[in-house]
Amino acid sequence: MKYLVVTNNPLVKEEFEDCLLVEGSFLDVLIKVRDLIHNGMKLASHPLGASVRMLFSPYRSIVVQKGEEEIKDYYVEIIENSIISYKKHMNMRNVDEGNSYSYALMDKELLYSTFKNLGISSISEFV
Repeated sequence: MKYLVVTNNPLVKEEFEDCLLVEGSFLDVLIKVRDLIHNGMKLASHPLGASVRMLFSPYRSIVVQKGEEEIKDYYVEIIENSIISYKKHMNMRNVDEGNSYSYALMDKELLYSTFKNLGISSISEFV
């Protein structure tokens, strides 16, 4: 399977040249992933972090994989609900820019964990 990392995290971009760097916010990453899902990609990692605290991060890295030609409603529903949930939470709080470097490090570590869970051991498994 071929995977693609969609991120706005500069630390991830430094390490993975072939990732898709989104110039923008966490929400912009979610929207880009939504667009990829509508073009037939599949989610390989959940769009939102496991912790509500990570919603306030300025950075997010999401792994998608090549899918079939047919768009799966399951993935569309997950990404659309993730965007709604993110917007709902961000109406109550602002992005925590003061700790952006720490969030960038955490996002990168969570990405490594995702690779391990997916059994990705080589950069050759990326698009």
